[in-house]
Amino acid sequence: MSTHVVIGSGPIGSAVARLLADQGSTVRMVTRSGRGPAHPQIERIAADASDAARLTEIAAGAETVFNCANPKYTEWEKLWYPMNDAMIAAARAADAVYVITGNLYVYGPQPGGRMNENTPMAAVGRKGKVRIKMWQDALNSGVRTVEVRGSDYIGAGAVGVFSSVLLPAIAKGRTAWAPGNPDLPHSFTYTGDMARTMVKLAREDRAYGKAWHAPTPPAITIRELANRYTDLTGQPPVKIRPLPRFVMRTAGLAVPMAREMAEMDYQFYAPFHLDSRLTEDTFGLEPTPLEIPLRETATEAQSTMARRMN
Repeated sequence: MSTHVVIGSGPIGSAVARLLADQGSTVRMVTRSGRGPAHPQIERIAADASDAARLTEIAAGAETVFNCANPKYTEWEKLWYPMNDAMIAAARAADAVYVITGNLYVYGPQPGGRMNENTPMAAVGRKGKVRIKMWQDALNSGVRTVEVRGSDYIGAGAVGVFSSVLLPAIAKGRTAWAPGNPDLPHSFTYTGDMARTMVKLAREDRAYGKAWHAPTPPAITIRELANRYTDLTGQPPVKIRPLPRFVMRTAGLAVPMAREMAEMDYQFYAPFHLDSRLTEDTFGLEPTPLEIPLRETATEAQSTMARRMN
């Protein structure tokens, strides 16, 4: 029976842990709080992911170390490097594969907004540069490593423009203020597809030393995504208006989170296409139809509402 370490219990980390546990593997899930999915094959451990000695202890005998952590968005430069270094050290000590949950920040703005695995890492923003260094540090460590990159997340528990902007407006019957042009094509990656790809590529020698894109459906507009959701749930279409660009940038002068979001707003003012054909063709994977994560999200929203009413 194989053993794996999963750092982080968000939607991707939890999905990775469940997939491995359902396959009969033992999973050690590491979070600061010791929380995680309840499963007989999942051991939940409270630990600091930047503590290399403790993480190395936890990873002893593991086949894989999965980096599914999500440090505070406003403190990436401070928090990510020690965490990444600790995970690399733990994987090296255990002779384990290091699998990283990646994103598209590394590419920066691209002509036509199209990105595949051969797109150069040309980030100009701080957060993109953090992700580039993390990946380069992993590659230079000598540890067998692979990174799976996804776009804006959708699915139950996912955090992204859909969950933070569209869902609250739909639930309250209000106008959604989109951070950009809601009528430009934009890629959305299902968290379940991220997890499935990470688990598969962890066991593929030909995947190591490369970054791959999680299978992702063709890009659609934010407005179309919202309409698909309301059609599915039988709710009235939500009105969507573009948030003036200066609003977030002005707010960023005083509000740290607004500053971080303004740095990445280029993703919503031009087409934003994730091309995952290389991953799909190489490993025989396909993206899940959008209706499935939308239905999953709707089910979660209904459950949340029912709990609040009781």
